[in-house]
Amino acid sequence: MLTKKEQRLRRSRQTRARIALQGVVRLSVHRTNLHIYASVVSGDGTQVLASASTAEKDVREQLGVAGKGANAAAAAIIGKRIAERAKAAGVEKVAFDRSGFAFHGRVKALAEAAREAGLQF
Repeated sequence: MLTKKEQRLRRSRQTRARIALQGVVRLSVHRTNLHIYASVVSGDGTQVLASASTAEKDVREQLGVAGKGANAAAAAIIGKRIAERAKAAGVEKVAFDRSGFAFHGRVKALAEAAREAGLQF
C-alpha cells in the first residue's frame, strides 16, 4: 500500500518524464501546509531560472501579520511574482508541472495568476 506522499510522487514522476521528453522549460509547483513554492527550471532540468515562494520575507510582510501563505490569495501573489521573474530571465513559454498535486485550490490559483501575468503554458 502506497502512502499519500508516495502516490503524489508517483504521479509527479510521470509528468516530469513527459516534460523532459519535450525538453521545454517547466514551471514546477510545491505545496506544503504552510507555504507554496514555484520555480522555473531549464529544459534539461539542471538550472533554476527563477523562483518565488510565500516563505520570502517581503511576501510574508505583504500577506500581513499572520503571514498566511496557505491560501489561494497567497498562491495568486506567488503566481504573479514567478511570471514576472521568469520574464526577467527571458522565459515566455513553460510547461506546468503541478508535482502530482491536484489542479485545484492553491495550485490552480497560482497557475491562473501566472497566466494572467503573461506566462504561456
